[in-house]
Amino acid sequence: MIENITNTCEGCDRSLGENALMLSMRTEGGERRAYECACGAVTVTVTR
Repeated sequence: MIENITNTCEGCDRSLGENALMLSMRTEGGERRAYECACGAVTVTVTR
């Protein structure tokens, strides 16, 4: 089980919350989420 996952911007290391979540998709391979930071960078996470 995965616990205490934090999302951090790949561009500026800023913490990304639900307000930065732009896209969420669930497939057989897991859940993918795309976050857009205020700095303009997009970070994609994958949870299996």
